[in-house]
Order: sequence, then C-alpha cells, then structure tokens
Amino acid sequence: MSLPVAIQLYSVRNDLDSDFQNVIKKIKEYGYDGVEFASLHNQEPEYVKSLLDETGLIPISAHVALDEMLENTDEVLKTYSFIGCKYIAVPYLPEERRPGKPLFDKALKQIEELGLKAKDYGLQLLYHNHDFEFVKVNGKFGLDVIYDTISQDLLKTEIDTCWVKVAGVDPSEYIEKYTNRSPVVHLKDFYKQDMAKDVKMYGLIGVNSDDKESKKDNQEAFSFRPLGMGMQDIPAILEASVKAGAQWMVVEQDKPQKGRTALECAKLSIKYLNNLIW
Repeated sequence: MSLPVAIQLYSVRNDLDSDFQNVIKKIKEYGYDGVEFASLHNQEPEYVKSLLDETGLIPISAHVALDEMLENTDEVLKTYSFIGCKYIAVPYLPEERRPGKPLFDKALKQIEELGLKAKDYGLQLLYHNHDFEFVKVNGKFGLDVIYDTISQDLLKTEIDTCWVKVAGVDPSEYIEKYTNRSPVVHLKDFYKQDMAKDVKMYGLIGVNSDDKESKKDNQEAFSFRPLGMGMQDIPAILEASVKAGAQWMVVEQDKPQKGRTALECAKLSIKYLNNLIW
C-alpha cells in the first residue's frame, strides 16, 4: 500500500479493557502498522510504550477530550509524547462549543492555545470532525471556520470521512481541499438506509441515550461497517489522501457491525485494504 495504516483503538475499546496485551498483539498480527489511542485503558505509559516497542506498532496519535487537555495540559502532552505519538487530536466538541453555539469562539481560542503548547512537547495538534461542524457560520462550514481561524502550523486536519459524507459532502473532495494540511485521515465505512432521513446516529455510539425502541430503529437505518462493506468509495478516498499528502490512514469503526465482533471487523477492514492496489 502507498500509506501506512493504523487503527483507532476506540474501535476495539471493550476488548482492550479486558485483555490489553493480547489485543495489541492481535492488531499487529492482522497487519496494522500503527495505533491511535482514545485511552490508555488504565495501563501505565511505560508499559504501553514497551508493548508497542515489542510488537513493532507505531503510536501515531491520541484522541483526548478537550476538557481533559485543558485541565491537565502538561500531563496529557507529556504522556503521549513519551509514548512516542507525533500527533494529538481534539476528538469531539460538546454541544455548547460547536460552530454556531455560544462558546464556539472561546473553544477556538482554547484549541489554538493547545496547538501552541503541543509544540513544546514535539506534538502536532489535529482536529477530528463529526457532521455537526458542517453547519454554516457566516456563509461557511463551521469546520472551515475552525481551520481558517487557527493557523495551519498550530492545527492540522484529521478528516473523518464517514461524518463528512453523512453531512452531505464528498469526502475525497474535502480531503483534497486541505492538501498539505491532512497528515492523518480517518477511514470509516457505513450504511445509511436513507441519506436524507434524520437518524440519531450519536445514540449508537453512546453519545446521548435514546429509548430502546428508538435505538432499534436507528440501528436498522444506520450501521458502521468494515471497510468495503458500506457506502464509501474507499479507493477514491485513498487516492485523494495520497494527493493531499497524507502520512497515515486510520481505520475506525465506532461500533461493530451486527453479527460481528469488534476484532472481526478490524481484521476485515485491514484485509480489504491489503487486497487493494493503491
């Protein structure tokens, strides 16, 4: 393949909670080159670093909640720098800090300050999007406002291709829009019964809880899939990522496909990529 592939460990979070060491080893056995953290799963940084050194997996990045980074800035940055990460990402914005909301401008300043501080630890700050950043703010997508406001040196993109498409935007075109600012791209496939229908997708990943009947309806209308088993044009996304100068592709599947385990989905995704010629 043209680019190395990592997995966002959020994809197999429950397995890591129960058997961290063996799951990390399986990830390597499946053929992944690196990992992106969403948590250390109560493991000491020294142990995590030694295990990755042992397996040969490269720690490329970490998702850390904005509040956690703001409250424990030096500790967070020091930890992931020690483990060997090159990037650290703002993974999600609480509703009141999203584009068009009251605290959006404050959030922009906070993210900019974190981007500057990350430099002290040899880290590059990224922003990982969902679909809510594609509301219009003064005639522009909120996500574009984020990147227009904060300099490229302090904040680069981590475009999540699933949420871009859910928002009604072409993922490949959006990646190329940020050529030379897109070092890490999230590969995520999905099936949505009707792209125009309002489906409460965040409830499927544990963000906002719905009643059981609503959750059942959502699961039938929307599901995350292993790569190549959903609606995404993965070859086109890969081609766009190469053109844009990406350094890493990261596989993420927020929730396993019905009838499959998270590890089975992770294995199917890397197998699909390994079978592609790109």
